[in-house]
Amino acid sequence: MGRPMVPPAPALGALSAKPLRLKAARLEREGDLAGAFQAYEAAVALTPQDPELLTALAELAGQLEMHEAAVRLWAHLSLADPNGCATALGYGRALLAAAQFPEAIEVLKSALLAHPTEPRLWTTLGLALTYAGRASEALTFFDEGIRLGPGLPGALYNRGLSLCELGQLKLAEADFQAACKLARKASERATIEFSLATLALARGELGLGWSLYERRLSPDWPKSVAFQGAGKRLSPAEPLGGRSLLVLAEQGVGDEIMFASTLPDLIDELGPKGRLVLAVDPRLVELFQRSFPSAEVCAHATPKLGGRARRQTGVPVNGRIEVWTPLASLAQRYRPAVKDFPRIPYLQPDPARIAHWRAWLGDERPAVGITWRSGKLSGDRRRFYPALAHWAELLRAPGVQFVNLQYGDCAEDLVRLQELSGVEIRQPPDLDIKDDLDELAALCCALGGVVAVQNATGALAAACGAPTAFVAGPGSWTQLGEDQSPWYAHAPMCLTGDFGDWTPALRAAAEAVRRMA
Repeated sequence: MGRPMVPPAPALGALSAKPLRLKAARLEREGDLAGAFQAYEAAVALTPQDPELLTALAELAGQLEMHEAAVRLWAHLSLADPNGCATALGYGRALLAAAQFPEAIEVLKSALLAHPTEPRLWTTLGLALTYAGRASEALTFFDEGIRLGPGLPGALYNRGLSLCELGQLKLAEADFQAACKLARKASERATIEFSLATLALARGELGLGWSLYERRLSPDWPKSVAFQGAGKRLSPAEPLGGRSLLVLAEQGVGDEIMFASTLPDLIDELGPKGRLVLAVDPRLVELFQRSFPSAEVCAHATPKLGGRARRQTGVPVNGRIEVWTPLASLAQRYRPAVKDFPRIPYLQPDPARIAHWRAWLGDERPAVGITWRSGKLSGDRRRFYPALAHWAELLRAPGVQFVNLQYGDCAEDLVRLQELSGVEIRQPPDLDIKDDLDELAALCCALGGVVAVQNATGALAAACGAPTAFVAGPGSWTQLGEDQSPWYAHAPMCLTGDFGDWTPALRAAAEAVRRMA
């Protein structure tokens, strides 16, 4: 009898990996990306040189925002396929997401030497330059990508984003409209339509902008959240007097705070016989309950079902709810024009805690709070925040004590800022800046003023009425075409027209500090 034919080890590995590969693909379709990643990892352990599995794992790492892992995987793939166009694109995009812009630019430039007629390489290189704060330079690469791939919506859309940063809003709108006509995927169209919404808002066209802003609720938009409220969805013109309404806050904490400026108008319309149930981030419940005492404030929750986040109240609401609405949709009702923004404080910190923080600050020197970045610094966001070196001159303002308001792990940043400026930034004792937002609001109001990038802390300070100078780059739609933020009472914008040069914005912020002092 002959010996059985045993497949060589690699073939055995491939056979063993097949069920895991199928499981990973199924989990990915169902929206369980973390489970799919684990299954792909197990499959790769059995066939470590399988390029298809490695590619799937690298792409999934990017979707899960595991940027360092994605870069390592694409780098490994590029060693085996040094001239591959798809590999270079994946590697370049992973480097972008990891905010490694010089490296991404070099990878994409090298790939263009081998594939000079590939429009996606030109477009992605334009995106890399935009993220690096070189939007003007990026236009040349977008133009070539459009010439080589006239049927691809990506180059037009991304050129439109760069034009927005350069203040060329009419040209940007033309690119968005053209890209929308070319888009074949519903997710692409929804993304472009949302950008058209923020572009209209940036131009001060609030009627059109708020109407288009509803596109964020479409299940086709990749970042959309499904809202689950009792009763029916509130329509824009529906009367509310004496009715029972649930409002579900949305997006990040900064957005929840900003759009909360519409709540006093809503409470007035509901009247004394109306009922407002307000679901907000758990960290905002105490502050919002004090600020809107007639409302029933609770925490919201956002479980995932079928791969899509679903916003709802954290606990069941007692009593009947007639209608519900996402918070940001109230802007369409109460803020149809810039003149409709009251520009008054609408959040109320605890007066006793304000007094506590004033005692801690003392009265020897004026105190100014400072926060210099967001909690999320993914590739497309990093350019929105000045590098630490840019803050040094501002921190040297004479006669001022600076107080740290930066949330997240910022210990290394604080050391670096002191090295750059020679100034020590005071750390508020026993304060969790990220999670204890009611206490943070009190500290902001105890200060003489706040200098902030456009993050949650800046929104909190401004909404409470603390004089707040926002350091911002070009193309911020939340300005609604105004020089000063219309959402808040005392919030001048310290702007730069170029993400590659933060000097004008920081000089304006330094002048704001002198006024605060």
